[in-house]
Parts: sequence; C-alpha cells; structure tokens
Amino acid sequence: MIYLDHSATSPVDPEVFEAMKPYFIDSFGNASTLYSLGREGKNAMEAAREQVASIIGAETKEIIFTSGGTESDNIAIKGTAYKFKNKGNHIITSTIEHPAVYETCKYLEKNGFEVTYLPVYNDGIVKVSDLKEAITDKTILITIMHANNEIGTIQPIAEIGAIAREKGIYFHTDAVQTVGKIPVDVKEMNVDMLSLSSHKLYGPKGVGALYIRKGVRVEPIIHGGGHERGIRPGTENIPGIVGLGKACSIAKENLVRDAQKLTSLRDKLIDSVLEQVEDSYLNGHRTKRLPNNANFRFTAIEGESLILTLDSKGIASSTGSACSSTKLEPSHVLMAIGLKEVESHGSLRISLGHENTEEDINYTINAIKEVVAKLRKMSPLWCASGT
Repeated sequence: MIYLDHSATSPVDPEVFEAMKPYFIDSFGNASTLYSLGREGKNAMEAAREQVASIIGAETKEIIFTSGGTESDNIAIKGTAYKFKNKGNHIITSTIEHPAVYETCKYLEKNGFEVTYLPVYNDGIVKVSDLKEAITDKTILITIMHANNEIGTIQPIAEIGAIAREKGIYFHTDAVQTVGKIPVDVKEMNVDMLSLSSHKLYGPKGVGALYIRKGVRVEPIIHGGGHERGIRPGTENIPGIVGLGKACSIAKENLVRDAQKLTSLRDKLIDSVLEQVEDSYLNGHRTKRLPNNANFRFTAIEGESLILTLDSKGIASSTGSACSSTKLEPSHVLMAIGLKEVESHGSLRISLGHENTEEDINYTINAIKEVVAKLRKMSPLWCASGT
C-alpha cells in the first residue's frame, strides 16, 4: 500500500507509540489526584504541554488539551460567541472552512448570530480587502483556516491577524493541517486562538489542543470538574496527550528537512500529472499551498471511481475531506473556487507524508495516467466530447 492520504490521518510514529505505552498500564493514574501515581500523569501532561507550546511559539499556560481539532474549533468559536454576545453578534469566516468551523458557524446563525462567509476566488485564497470591508462594529470574531484541508492553499494569516488586532476583534485559525508541516508561530501570525490535532502529525487520534492567547477569554461550552482552567473539563487523556507532545517534538525537529523533501515530491507529482494527463488541472494556488498537498481534477472522470480504482492498484488517496467523504454532495471547497458541480466530482486529493519516496511518486504518476485513460473509455461525457 502506498499511503497518500495524510491530510485525512497519519500513522502513529513508532517513537510516539513507545512514549505513550507506559501511561496505559503502569503510570495509569488520574492526573487530578494527589498521590504519586497521579502525579506521574500530571507531570507527563505538563511536559507534553511544553512540547505543544514549543512547536507554535506559545507559552505553556496558553495550551488547552482537547479531544481534537473539531472540539478545539468549537470551543474557540462558540466560546467567543457566547462570551461576547452582548457586545456583538457578527462573525467572519471563509467559504472553504473545514466542517468543524463551517457547520459551527451555521449553527450559530440559527441562534441569533450573523456570519459573513468571505469568498476565495479561483486560487482558493481570501482577499484581505474583502475582510476589511466585512468588518462591522458588531464583529466579535474572525475565524480563517491557516491552510485548506482539501486544496492545501495557505491563507495570509499574519495580515488578517494584524487587522483583527487593530480592530480589537478576536482572531482564531484552524491550523490542523499546518502544524508540523510548515512553520507556525502564534505571535508572528497575530492569532488569539489556534486549533491543532494530533493525528495529522503522526500522533494518536482523539486528542488535540487549543492555543488561547494570554488574556483572551472564552465561555466554556461544556461544564464539569474544572480541568484545563475550566475551559475543557473532563479527565485528561494522558496517553493521548503524551503522544501529541512527542509528535510535536519530533515534527519540530524535522520540520525543515521534511518540508523540503515533500515540496520536491509534490512538485514532481504536479508537474508530471499536468504534463502527461490530458485535460488535467490543479485545484488551488500553484505555490501558496502545503508542501504535501496536490489536488487535481480530470475532465469526464468521476472521483469515487478514480479513488477505488487507484485503491485496487495499492494507492490510498481521496476526493477531499475525510470528514465528508461519504457524502454525495459536491465539495463546498471546490464549488467555492468556481468549479461546476460536475468538475468538483472529478477531483483527486493526494497528500504526502515523510515516509513517501520518489519511487512511490513515480508509481502513482503512472497509475493515474493508466486509470484516467481506462475510466475515460467508459465515460459517456468523454465519448460525447469527441475526444
């Protein structure tokens, strides 16, 4: 199997797994208890908090552990909305956000909040001028993802953050796809809140973190025993947290090397497919994208057939977000960049990982050429075009 769907999830790094093991069986204590077994868990959790803070340039006390990116996004968005609902009810986001943000904003619209969805045009990038025009005296939150999970485009987060800071508006970014892949510094980015997830950077599933800048206040969306400064109560997942911390530590150490390798493989893949496969196109910006992301579309090809046929050749890839891969509706991201519905159904997302090799890419390029040609022979759309 050649695994090319790292944007959906990544395998747990063996070093991460080894770091987690003691906290399942030996050091299993509840971190909120006072005896030594509990203190072991507490100490491990605080060490992991330092590791997570380090990879994004934050202070240790600014990190809140959660169950993953979706919960982090919900705490940031709902927590801000509920905290400042008497000050204003306007939120600004984009049309290409992950469902964890997009659906949360839709929920808030049903409960008295107004949401502006900024367009991204055909390159998949928000225009800062559109953001400036959208701000009103009722705006309490701006939430724009750092990089898109489907087309990989990287947003001008530092510029957006500077505008938000100048206007006194909280700014949150979903950085689930970027932490561990490109440099992330919360101070340089001018963000108030940032979401990240463990399983996107070779850590375990079911754990993530939310950076909340010192002085920023949000309303808890669940209530309980007061864990994580009362913002995210519930007994802490110590093995998962340890795994997230270790994954962040490894990713930080290897960030530059891995980014250079992935960018090289990505560019070879993109250039080869566009040159060798007729009527193939790249979705999103050519260079302002994640080092591991390539998102294609092919005329007269149905995406699910493409994925399944590639799978039969030992290649795991996707059509878009793993969180909505079972839906039959066209991708809202691809529709937002101006594609027609039939075009959006012919997409292929390939997201690389550090274990992928040039041999993997060569095999994948040849497989895509073969599979696209095979499917087009059976496609009434391709035959109707007279090609």
